[in-house]
Amino acid sequence: MDPSTRLKTLTEYGNAVEVDNNIPPKRYYRSGLEMVRMADVYMKEGNLENAFILYMKFMTLFIEKIRYHPDFSTVPVIDRTNNAQKLREVMPKAEKLKSQLMDCYEKEYKRYFDEQKAHEESERARLKRLVEEKRVEEAHRNELALKLRLAAQSPLVVAPQIPTDDVCYDLLDQEKPPAATASPATLPSPSSLSSVPMFDRNMKPINLLTPSLRDVTVPRRLIETFKNLAQRNTDNNIETCGILAGKLSRNVLTITHLVLSKQSGTSDSCITTNEVEVDQFQRDHDLVTIGWIHTHPSQTAFLSSVDLHTHYSYQCLMSEAVAIVCAPTYNEDKIFMLTPDYGLNFIRNCRETGFHPHPTHPPLYTLADHVRVFNEAPCEVIDMR
Repeated sequence: MDPSTRLKTLTEYGNAVEVDNNIPPKRYYRSGLEMVRMADVYMKEGNLENAFILYMKFMTLFIEKIRYHPDFSTVPVIDRTNNAQKLREVMPKAEKLKSQLMDCYEKEYKRYFDEQKAHEESERARLKRLVEEKRVEEAHRNELALKLRLAAQSPLVVAPQIPTDDVCYDLLDQEKPPAATASPATLPSPSSLSSVPMFDRNMKPINLLTPSLRDVTVPRRLIETFKNLAQRNTDNNIETCGILAGKLSRNVLTITHLVLSKQSGTSDSCITTNEVEVDQFQRDHDLVTIGWIHTHPSQTAFLSSVDLHTHYSYQCLMSEAVAIVCAPTYNEDKIFMLTPDYGLNFIRNCRETGFHPHPTHPPLYTLADHVRVFNEAPCEVIDMR
């Protein structure tokens, strides 16, 4: 793929942004800032393609898409002002990245074809040597066959008479040597000479982002600490919830902070009340939201219909977002996500509220196999309750 087409494909990938009108626009504004934080990390690490894509998504979201959200007018002025300032910072970064990527693609394009040209020349030289070796071998065989034919046509030499009583009969029994036959050498056909692997110079594979999920690392002590902090509520059959925040490094999302905001809970629900304070804390510490955690005081570890809709608002903004469910009564701790190929879209289109039935097949959620739990990983707890 030529450099211009390759960059166009990357840009189109970055422009592919959808806005779900069921998610408050304020959540998009918070997610947008986190998007820029991750793009900045990719820039520092030299991952220019990922950085460019996230900058493009940010610009597309806030220049073209978010204004059509039915609740756009509810976005606080301060959030719009901060976002406008961030756009002014991002646009020149994206433009500079675009030039860098084009330069990089052009160099890769030239290097790719130089390598293919060298390969083609090497293959042609190899076939030429093969043809020459076959020709020499055939000439040698023809010469040998000619000598044998001439030897067979020459007069017999009569040996001196030997007394019959001295004849060695063993010699008479010796077998005659077999007549040598010449077999024609097999030469490459004309078509084989043209069968050097030819590389389509318009089909260089493009190395773009794949839809695979980035790994998420979870400190085991975070789960244990959360259950200890929730114990009083658990004893009273009240749910507790918290936000999982962390950092991006080397394309791995690491949960470093557990944030417990002000909240009110029941036996099967939990509602947070101070999102502004949480947002400010995450901005001050350059944290991104990676998921959430909550308890089921008297039930097993699963995602209820309400949990599924809650988690959708996390996963639609970050594909790797996880939901940790702790069920102390059953000694269960599980980490879930909506199934990307079915559950995410199903919940997006579900308009029911409160607790309501969902089909179980195909499954709407599954265990998150992109998560790695580490025993020694550090974790900081921020309890704002």
